[in-house]
Formats: sequence, C-alpha cells, structure tokens
Amino acid sequence: MSDSVHVMLLLLLLFMGTYGTEEDTAQCKMLGSPEFPLLSKKGDFTIGGTFSIHSQISKPPLSFTDTPEPLICSRINFREFRFAQTMIFAIEEINNSSSLLPNISIGYKVFDTCGSTLPSTRAVMGAMNGHERTVGKTCSALDTAPGISHFATCACLSNRKDYPSFFRTIPSDYYQSRALAKLVKHFGWTWVGAIRSDNDYGNDGMATFIRAANQEGVCVEYSEAISRTDSSEEVARVVRLIRSSSARVLVAFLAQSELDILLEEALNQNLTGLQWVGSESWITAGHLANRRYSGILSGSLGFTIRKAKISGLRDFLLQVNPSQDPQNNLLREFWEAAFECKFQSSALGQTQCTGSERLQDINNTFTDVSQLRISNCVYKAVYAVAHAIHNILKCGQSGDRMNQTCIWEENFEAKQVKGHFHELLFYISHSDSAECSRCPLEYWSNDDRSQCVPKVIEFLSFGETMGVLLTIFSLFGAGLTLVVSCVFFRFRHTPLVKASNSELSFLLLFSLSLCFLCSLTFMGQPTNWSCMLRHTTFGIAFALCMSCILAKTIAVVIAFKAKRPANTVPQCSAPLQRTSVLSCTLMQVLVCSLWLTLAPPYPNKNTAHATERIILECDLGSPVGFWAVLGYIGLLAGLCFMLAFLARKLPDNFNEAKFITFSMLIFCAVWITFIPAYVSSPGKFTVAVEIFAILSSSFGLLFCIFIPKCYILLLKPERNTKKHMMGRN
Repeated sequence: MSDSVHVMLLLLLLFMGTYGTEEDTAQCKMLGSPEFPLLSKKGDFTIGGTFSIHSQISKPPLSFTDTPEPLICSRINFREFRFAQTMIFAIEEINNSSSLLPNISIGYKVFDTCGSTLPSTRAVMGAMNGHERTVGKTCSALDTAPGISHFATCACLSNRKDYPSFFRTIPSDYYQSRALAKLVKHFGWTWVGAIRSDNDYGNDGMATFIRAANQEGVCVEYSEAISRTDSSEEVARVVRLIRSSSARVLVAFLAQSELDILLEEALNQNLTGLQWVGSESWITAGHLANRRYSGILSGSLGFTIRKAKISGLRDFLLQVNPSQDPQNNLLREFWEAAFECKFQSSALGQTQCTGSERLQDINNTFTDVSQLRISNCVYKAVYAVAHAIHNILKCGQSGDRMNQTCIWEENFEAKQVKGHFHELLFYISHSDSAECSRCPLEYWSNDDRSQCVPKVIEFLSFGETMGVLLTIFSLFGAGLTLVVSCVFFRFRHTPLVKASNSELSFLLLFSLSLCFLCSLTFMGQPTNWSCMLRHTTFGIAFALCMSCILAKTIAVVIAFKAKRPANTVPQCSAPLQRTSVLSCTLMQVLVCSLWLTLAPPYPNKNTAHATERIILECDLGSPVGFWAVLGYIGLLAGLCFMLAFLARKLPDNFNEAKFITFSMLIFCAVWITFIPAYVSSPGKFTVAVEIFAILSSSFGLLFCIFIPKCYILLLKPERNTKKHMMGRN
C-alpha cells in the first residue's frame, strides 16, 4: 500500500541486556535531532510502531550549505490514528492477559512517518535507537532488527535475501496483481489503461499486473506513473492522456495520496465514463464514497483485504480523550480535528474545545469499526510479537535454549487459493526460519517457502495425451505399411509390381515399417538402453529406406538411358542393387557404431531449463554423432532427389521417378523444418518434434511411392498390363 521505504512497520525491540552490552558493541552515531515518539509507554519490552498519522509534510528549501529546517507534519489522518490506537489496544489486552506473557509488561512507542520517505526512515531509526545520539547497540543490529508490517504489500519485500528479517500480516501484491488481471479478463475487458504510484508499491504491482495481463490476452494501451510530489502540470498531463485514450477501463494501482491528487484533477477536467479497477489501498476507502466523486468512481471494482471483528476495540477507541495525557499534543490535535474546535481559540466564531465532547456523537473513519481490514493486520502483528517473546522467555526458563522448539520462529503461513485473491494468514503452529537455504538440485521450495519438495519429473510418456496420439499414428503407419505389403504380395506376378522392382519394393516397405516403429523408442522414461537405441534405430532404418529409394531411382535412370533393352539386364541386375543398398546402409551402421563407442547418448536430468521441474531427456553424448547420422540421411535423400528429378520426364505411362521426386520434396521439407524446431523446442516437446518429423516423412514416402500403385492394383486393374506399362505418351 506504499513503497518499501514507507512501510508501516511494527518493530520488536528487546531492551534487555541478555543479547550484549555497551562494552562489547560498536557505537553507531546519529546526526541531527533525535526522533521522539508521539505516544509512548514504558514496559519490560517495548514495541515500536510507525504510522502515517499525518498526511501532509512541509517542503523546506534545501540549500546544502545550512542545516535543513525541521519537517512539519500536518492534517491528521483518522484512519492511521485508528491503526495506532489498535496497536495500543492489542498491547493493553496482552498486558491484562494471565496466559500470555504473565507478569511481563509491554510498552510501546508510536512514531509518525507523515507518509514520506525521510520521516519514515527517521521514525524507524528512532524506534530502534531510542532518543540518544550515541546508542549502545551494535551497528549490525540496525540491519537485522525484525520488522512485521501490517501495510506493506510490495512483492519486492518477499525477497528473503534482501529482507531476511521482514515479515508481514498482509498479502503480497504479487497475488493481487495477478488476480486483477484475471478480473479484467473475466469481464472481457481486453483493452485497458494503467496508472500507478511512482514508488515500489505501484511500480512492482503494475509490472506484475502487465505481465499477467499479457498472459491473459489483455492489452495495455498506456501505463503512467504519478507521485504526490509531482507538479500540477504533470498530473494534468496524465489526466489529459487518460481522457484522450481509447481505453475505457482504467486499472489504478495507486496509494490513497496519489489517488486523491488524481481525482482532484479528474474533477477539474470532468473525467467521466471510465470503468475503474482499483488496488486494495483505496478500493474500500470510506472517504471516496461520497457524492463529490460518484460521477468518477461509481462502479469501481477491486479486491479487498479480509475484514474481521475485534471485540472491545470500539469501546477502547471511544475512550480516547486528551485527558488521558494532557501534555500530549497529538491527542489534542486529534480532538480538535475530530470536533472542529480549538482548545485555545482566539478567532471570532471558532468553537472552543472543552474536552467533554463525546466521540460517540460523531461518525468518522476513526470511530468506524465496520470494516476492520488493516486494523486487523495491526492487531495480528502485535500478537505475533507477543507470542514470539513468550516463546523465547519460555525457552529461557526451561534452560534448553538450543532445543529446536526454542529457535526464533517466523509465525506466518502463506495460504494460496488459486483464481481468488491470496491472503496471508497468521499461525503460532507453523515455523519457518528467517534464514533461507538453497534446496538440493532435485528439489524446490513449496508455496510458503517452508520446506523443499521434489520437483515435477517431466518426460514424454505413453500415458499422456500427446504420447497416446503419437503412439496411435506410429502403429497406424506400421499397420498401413503391412497392408500395402500384403497388396503387393497378392499382385507380385503382375506387370506393375514387376516393373517397380518387387524385391526393392518389399525391402523399402520393410524399412518404412521400421521407421514408423522406431518412433516408439523415443517415448517413455529415458534409460541407457533406450537412449542408445532410439537414435541408432532411427538412423539405420532411414538409411536403409533412402538406400532402397536410391537404388530404385538409379535403376529407373539406367533402364531408360540404355540404347538397347538387352544391355540393361546386366546393369540393372539384382546383385548390383543389393550391393548398393547394403553398402549405403553399412556406412550408416559404421557411423552409429563409432558414435556409440566414443560418446554414446545417455539419460540426463535437465534442471537448467526450468527451475520448477526436472526434464528427463537423452543427452546426445556427441552432437557431432547425431548430426553425422542425420547428415548422411540427408545426403542420400539429396542424391535420390537429384536423380529422380533428372528422370522425371522420361517417356512411360508409369514413370516411378515422378513419384520419387515428389516424395523426396516432402521428405526434405520435413527435415529442413525439423532443425530449427528441434533446437528451439523445450523439454519433452523436443522429443515430440523429432517423432513428428519421423512420422511425417515416413507417411510422405509411403503415400507418394506406393499409394498410386495400390490405386491401380485395386481400382484400375485394366492398367496393370505390360502393354499399358510400356506405352508411350
């Protein structure tokens, strides 16, 4: 609800000698005047709280030559004053408890941040240091003092490395921003504008919203930032931009101070007709629900912090009176603002304060306890501190300070409810160290960062949808190849099958069936054997396939280029074809053997690609071996294509070279496309891309070379004659 410097902290301060003395600590010096609390009470332990009790601050000139004038805060904020009184109420409840911290008193110090960076820093330092210029506390203690925030929602504060001792009782904006994106998408608003506070709260929250919106398909026309210190001209420019834009939905991730400035300028420019989507900092603000802003904010949507009832709080608030501490200026200022009077009035017509006025008779954000949201976060934070002190003292009394149950505990648990707004709930039952340790390589932290859980194991399995589909296509291709083989065997004595070189055709069909079935070796959990088998089977099967097609192509070219048919017999003999097929295939077998001998593929757990899961994959062992196998197949395919292309216009009613040319075009197109897809696909999709390429090229070869022949054999038997086969076009 404000940036990381403006965080409203509840700091646990142990003013006891147990943890060190002045003699053994370094001295930290504070320059300038000390910061005094506006409300305070002594106790055995002191809880310091910082609140934006005033909403305006003076801007003294900075000459950098003279000591700056002191900052003056004004305009009391009733809501923040209620937060401070809620803290005091919780402390008084604990002091009166017989079960929690019995015989121990808790004091408090309430500081004012004025909603600004410099006073916030001074307030926090004052809470930790006390009033003295030289403090008997170690310098490192200033960095490690634990803080519990009731108001700081910036997701950046969840970084345990940068903020190891920061805790909170309010949800992180990470969840709210994502929820807002889903809310916008739910109503079909896909073109929106965005405005944010120019601080960590607004910048981080809006950055998360924009990322989530992009994932939901929501486009952001503009994203502007404003600060309450901006000039009026800058705020007017932003409002003009909102008016002139085409987006009619405005997502406002703003703190209340920036929203107030924006609304005033929106009134000046008569900005209406927008659907506002707001962050939790202002969406439930009571002072905005009035006639003045109704024309602008009517129908606004957003998520709120869960409200609660705090028994006895209203009665406690109604007892606040300057008479409780007549010397306290803050109580007098509050009373004057609440009843619009003055204790020392000199102006004509100014109402005199008597101190006997009754808070029951007025209604403002201080006395309104119907929407206790942030107040409840303050209340829980105080009790978190009290229980922590109670546990430490209990451990000290037991004499077993090293016991696991006696270690300082962070008593919070983040409970995530997906599609809904996530809320951080407080518990004494869950412990989580403030010091984070890295999980082992095969583990990662759970949602509340309390323990390491095994990462999800990912591989292309037979049971998932994609695996089932690929398996079906693979078996269908093998089955279809078997059917074609049966058809060819049935008509093996016909002229068409003989002209197609039946021996090479059956060998080609056998190799195609291997191509279809080898894709199955790529699925399932990788093992040593499966990793070595998948690539070698694939390489040899396709080498055999390409060798058969190359032999068929050479036979066609030689047959038609011969001057006399008689001379073609020895040149196209079966032994020569078998020798060429065997030689080309053995070359691939040699390459695969060298690959398996020198650097075989092996199963690997890839944890670098994704932090939340482990990808089980087959490491190539030697990329050179893989690309050599693939390159050799490409070489054979290129030779087939070149020879078939040259023979495509040879005279014949059935010129097989034309079908081989077309099949090689498809084959080359598939595998050329495969290379960039294979390199860029993540995880199991790499395997899926390779299987897809194998199946696509195999189906291409089967359909282009054999389906036209099956068409004639089964449906056009009159063309299956020697006369028709030898006819000239």
